[in-house]
Amino acid sequence: MVTVISRFRVRNGFEEEVRRAFLNRPRLVENAPGFRGLDVMTDSADSSVFLLLTRWTDEESFRAWHGSEAHRQSHSLMPRGLKLDPSFTSLTIGKSIEDSAGVQTVGETGRAEFQQ
Repeated sequence: MVTVISRFRVRNGFEEEVRRAFLNRPRLVENAPGFRGLDVMTDSADSSVFLLLTRWTDEESFRAWHGSEAHRQSHSLMPRGLKLDPSFTSLTIGKSIEDSAGVQTVGETGRAEFQQ
């Protein structure tokens, strides 16, 4: 099992719209091969900070979803004009959240993916 942690901050007040979009996203990802679950969380002190945890049978399954048309369609659920804080956006892949030795930071993602 592989856990993918995606962290980002909304810069321009679209927090509620982003939250609603992620309520619809599971419909697109739930049939992806290897998908095992999605949790969407926000920081209780700062509602502009989102943390997404997806679980996959293996890293190859996640990478296949990430490159798929369904993943691109999930971006269309985001509000037009959404801006993310590029200095805060990250994607981490690890065997488990508790296993820090197995965690690999892949790099910044989403910097321009949602911007219109």
